Amino acid sequence: MHPPLPGRRRASLAVPRVTGGARVPIPPGRPGDPAQRTPPPEPGPAHGIDRLAATVERLQRRVRRAQADADGRGVIELAKGVLVERLHCGPAEAARQLHLLAEEAGQAPLELAAEIINQAARDRVTEATRDFLREVADRPAASPDTPPEAAETGPAAVAARLRTAESGALAAADAQAAAESLLNHALRPLGAVAVAIWAAGPDASLSLAGSAGFGADEPARWHYVPPGVATPARTALVERQPVWFASLAREGPPSIGHHALPGGGRVTVPAGTGGRVIGVLEICWPGAPQPRTPQMERQVEALAELCARTLEDTPEAAPAPARATRELAELVDLADGLHDPAFVLLPHGHSGGRVTDFRIHHVNDRFVDVAGRPRGAVAGALMLEAYPLAAGEDGLFEKVERVHATGEPFRARKMPLTSLVGHVPLTTTADISISRHGDCVLLICRLEDEATRLAGLLQHAQRLGRIGGFEENLVNGEITWNAQLFTLYGIPAGSEPLSLRDLPAHAHPDDDAALGRFLRALLHHRRPASAAFRLRRPDGIVRHLRIVAEPVLDAGGHLLLVRGAYQDISAQHWTEVALAAVRDQLAHSEQEAAERNRLALQLQRAIMPPTRGPVHTPGLRVAVRYRPAEHDHLVGGDWYDAAVLPAGHVLLCVGDVAGHGIDAATGMVVLRNALRGLAATGAGPGQLLSWLNLVAHHLTDNVTATALCGLYDPATRTLRWARAGHLPPVLVRDGRATTLPMVRGMMLGALDDSDYDESHVTLEPDDTLLMYTDGLVERRDGSMRDALDRLMSVAQQPVTNLEARLDHLLTHSNADTDDDTCIVGIHLPPT
Repeated sequence: MHPPLPGRRRASLAVPRVTGGARVPIPPGRPGDPAQRTPPPEPGPAHGIDRLAATVERLQRRVRRAQADADGRGVIELAKGVLVERLHCGPAEAARQLHLLAEEAGQAPLELAAEIINQAARDRVTEATRDFLREVADRPAASPDTPPEAAETGPAAVAARLRTAESGALAAADAQAAAESLLNHALRPLGAVAVAIWAAGPDASLSLAGSAGFGADEPARWHYVPPGVATPARTALVERQPVWFASLAREGPPSIGHHALPGGGRVTVPAGTGGRVIGVLEICWPGAPQPRTPQMERQVEALAELCARTLEDTPEAAPAPARATRELAELVDLADGLHDPAFVLLPHGHSGGRVTDFRIHHVNDRFVDVAGRPRGAVAGALMLEAYPLAAGEDGLFEKVERVHATGEPFRARKMPLTSLVGHVPLTTTADISISRHGDCVLLICRLEDEATRLAGLLQHAQRLGRIGGFEENLVNGEITWNAQLFTLYGIPAGSEPLSLRDLPAHAHPDDDAALGRFLRALLHHRRPASAAFRLRRPDGIVRHLRIVAEPVLDAGGHLLLVRGAYQDISAQHWTEVALAAVRDQLAHSEQEAAERNRLALQLQRAIMPPTRGPVHTPGLRVAVRYRPAEHDHLVGGDWYDAAVLPAGHVLLCVGDVAGHGIDAATGMVVLRNALRGLAATGAGPGQLLSWLNLVAHHLTDNVTATALCGLYDPATRTLRWARAGHLPPVLVRDGRATTLPMVRGMMLGALDDSDYDESHVTLEPDDTLLMYTDGLVERRDGSMRDALDRLMSVAQQPVTNLEARLDHLLTHSNADTDDDTCIVGIHLPPT
């Protein structure tokens, strides 16, 4: 018993219904319909080249259409074979039954053929189709109004797409044709726009075996990916599982076509059979890829398996045996040990049993490209792509091809080699050695004009370094200068060179002593010598030069000649002069800054001593602490004050002027004295800060500051306080420390007119109130909230008296800003 064939309406094969001889036509418009379609009219070209291009494009479209039709016919022919086996009929009867069953089921023949093959095959494509069928089982059936895009994702369409792609891939001559079949039949309906098939090499390299949907330049740019280069395909190769990239620009490494699809998604799937991965399938979307569902994963894995079958039939994809891999590694080591440029070439592509090209597998570090390209631009490329002119008659490629075919080595001296440099052919001569090692070819190329090239490089280096060389024969008086030395002297090239003995006559008179010592050491003591001097040129320009020379002696110790070089050090000299002036100015500025810091420190310490005696007031103990910055240049504007006013109230305040140095110190003096004077009026703390804001805004030189002002009434034990952008006070009561509620108040000097809210707190016996500046708590690596929490923890630790509590706070402070610190503490003794 054979299982029933699928379809929207079941048709029995047990009693085939035979109709007349009329052939049932295949309904047009279905996916994979092999019917011929009339191409749109072509525009008439006006010129011969345009007409030729239009003809080529039209023929290419016909070839692609013929390939698609052939792929669809392949699926239908395979389904007819299944019917022949099951119905025991001939091919013509099987074709007639296929079309009748498709017409009864309301399906295209291609869709029904795919379902028949799925029942018979039960392979990976069948599994992918069944998963999709289960996913869409609850969807409503397509209506006549269903758009074509939705119909292409229906259950039957999925099976038809996958089977058509399978037929095209298996019938493809190479991986390139397989990639085009996969994109056209299986991936475009899923929204994909491009596909690449990578072949994995034995050294974990990746070669682009086939691609479709990319620009014309992309396959050539990504034809080979060396081992160790991170790409989406390598990620799937290493992890041996599908990898989904929602956006290659955000989360993935570069790959083929990433410039044309900067925000597109990618799916890379390892392709292999029998547990062996031989390549990678890479699918590209213009946006995010299809949702990663089990059904979608089954479809892409089925397509990857088709790629693996195609790669198995490609000679380049076959893994090299262990011995060949070892021989290749040994050949690479041999090339690296040579002192001449060497290439390791691997055969690439076979056409009728003949190698069509060679891939440059490796170049050693002695490699010098005539076109100036680096090693990375040549390694991995095909020989005819990197050096297209090598394919000329009796050219280098023909020699390499002959050595690979016969195994007979080739040697040649002064062989002309032509390369393209900026689309201009450049010919050089080189000694060539070509030998075959296993299936590989070793090409050794020694450029004959190496000395000329090095001489040119030396000349450019002398020009850039403003160096002129000379040689003076003391036996026959012959003097040789290079062109750069004539330029340094400011005389025309070809003029009579000057002798070393004439050098003092062209130098500044103040340099006679230095030049005399130079000439005596060189000519009389016969030692290498150097000197710096000022050259007076004929054009009136004075240049600072340095001359370095060494004597050349014969076997008897007699002086034969002198070789040396001049270097123009004028720029260096004037740079040194400018640096000396800058150093003098910097030293003067540092001295002025140190003096200003010393005056600021003296002023601050005179007004703000580190400790003060207790402020005597009935029923209240007041203590203060001041800790200056550790570095003198960081002297700041932190200040405090504690005084008994005429009305009996106690003034308590701390403040912090922005900045450091003498300006901050003088600003601190102005604000502190102004607040003490204003407090004598008997105004409240909010009014005092309003007046102090006017002083900071109008009567100082752009001083801004924060401040905390409090007035304590001993009669009621009430503290009224206000703040101007400052941290709130801390109250320690019953062994627990808390900050008082924050009140509104802008920092001093920021605005012309500001109002300041007041708050009050009634102190109880044994309460302690702390007022401080941010130098006690602030840290560069933490928030102010964390700093205040640590202050609360330290402040509530038990101590013997108020002075000990303030010292304890300074000792255990973990602030790291090296700023000034002021603390004012009051303590209400217990009754």
